Amino acid sequence: MRIIDRHINSSILKIFLSTIFIFCFLYVMIEITSSLDEIIDRKISTSILIQYYTSFLPIIFTQTAPFACLISIMLTFSGLNNHNEIIVLRASGQSFWQITRSAACFAMVISILIFFVNEKLVPQATEISKKIRNENMILEIDRVRKKKEKIKNLTFYGLKNRLYFIDTFSVHTEELQGITIIEHDEHQNIKQKIVALKGKWTGIAWKFYQCQITTYKVTDISTPIKIKIYKEKLMNIEESPNDFLTQRLNVNSMNIRQLQNYITRFAKSGATKALNNLRVDLHQKIAYPFATFVITLLGLPFALMVKGRKGATFTSIGIAVGIGFIFYVTNAVFIAFGKGNFFPPILSAWIAPLLFCTIAITIIETDFSN
Repeated sequence: MRIIDRHINSSILKIFLSTIFIFCFLYVMIEITSSLDEIIDRKISTSILIQYYTSFLPIIFTQTAPFACLISIMLTFSGLNNHNEIIVLRASGQSFWQITRSAACFAMVISILIFFVNEKLVPQATEISKKIRNENMILEIDRVRKKKEKIKNLTFYGLKNRLYFIDTFSVHTEELQGITIIEHDEHQNIKQKIVALKGKWTGIAWKFYQCQITTYKVTDISTPIKIKIYKEKLMNIEESPNDFLTQRLNVNSMNIRQLQNYITRFAKSGATKALNNLRVDLHQKIAYPFATFVITLLGLPFALMVKGRKGATFTSIGIAVGIGFIFYVTNAVFIAFGKGNFFPPILSAWIAPLLFCTIAITIIETDFSN
């Protein structure tokens, strides 16, 4: 490794770690401030608070690392510009890629690290933080308010090898709208499909309205054995409304393999909207870590353009925040389009990274071709 590369990497790493620490500190402070009434009301112990906010660290890291990486690189090259080191490197015949390769490699390493943290630590951290909050930190007034909410696109795997897709679940009235239930045998072949317009909890059982129950051949789901239609029917479903709340699918608590298996297992369920949303989430899980590399690649030409000692630091931070903000807004728009069936799931997750990569390479080739 060249001396200049070691110098650049050392500076980037120091600023990156400092920025991550600041982000984590601010996140925890803001969270404590906003939850202070809950903490005082519930008399939550220090050990539980430490455990709760420690469980958030992997989540905070994956959310803030792209910005921290871009800011650290922008500030590093701003410092090099202040001391005219970029001019010296360019005068010695160094190309754009030779000057910035250590920064690009650092961004790729952070992207890979985010990917593994998302896969290995975030699902477990999400479950731990949710459990601690539900058991220790939710006020009674919030529990009452939560019971009055309506849950859209509820999906979960229940007893008797059944997958539930619910368009709307009204917690307060204990009513379901747009029900699709897929039952599988022990070999994961579709055995039965239940579709109902509406469902109501009677206190001891679920009553479905405008219900159709289709039984299939194990070897050929295209040929139903039996189709029964009911105006009203009491269902043999063991899950209560509370089970629907506690067992609902949380994509954040699943890694890529688990989500892929979930989608593959129930691809023939017929619940196209829910499955499309899950596929978008799957591709987003794969694409998201590389946002670090993408926004860094776009930020690098601007990093080398920033000149002047006065205000260079604030200019660099401003550019970093601007690039990150525009990228995430653009990405969120395309993800929404994907979930609205305007784009295929894979395209909705990757179009923003590919678009910004193209813009970055175009700027680099235009302004640093010589």
